[in-house]
Amino acid sequence: MNTRLTVLAGPTAVGKGTVSTYIRQNHPEVWFSVSATTRPRRPGEVDGVHYHFLSDDDFDALIADGQLLEYAVVHGRHRYGTPAAPVRERLEQGVPALLEIDLQGARQVKEKMPDARFVFLAPPSWDELVSRLTGRGTESAEEQQRRLATAKREMAAEAEFDVTIVNDHVRTAAEELLSLMGISTSD
Repeated sequence: MNTRLTVLAGPTAVGKGTVSTYIRQNHPEVWFSVSATTRPRRPGEVDGVHYHFLSDDDFDALIADGQLLEYAVVHGRHRYGTPAAPVRERLEQGVPALLEIDLQGARQVKEKMPDARFVFLAPPSWDELVSRLTGRGTESAEEQQRRLATAKREMAAEAEFDVTIVNDHVRTAAEELLSLMGISTSD
């Protein structure tokens, strides 16, 4: 059996992680790829659960060995990538697989796996996105400005995706995504 990969992307601070967390907690049948990154761990993040936190040298080795389905520099600073083997293994096993990645990564996956389903998670409005980003309190003012500049470019890419889901309520957005994946959300 070969299951279709679902790729979830959208602008920074739109709530990709929050929607994904809801799905993880309520639908364990969905497999999530764990991305590799060179960025420092944030409080509460666990290596191998939230990300594989790697040194620049280790990340370079994965690239050189062709072991990443996609990778990119995000916000002009840190690299993120998706290890390819676990994704292909789950799809071959018929397990519903979801990649939660940035726009650059989604574009690379589209080149390598054009039959995947590409879902753009959009904010209810630009003002709401700004409020979410600045309200997190996890980035400096300079970093917030860098992320907002990135978000403007990312919002312009919405037409590249198969479908858009507006994240005005986490459960509703998650259930819409699950429905697209063919997963029942009724209790």
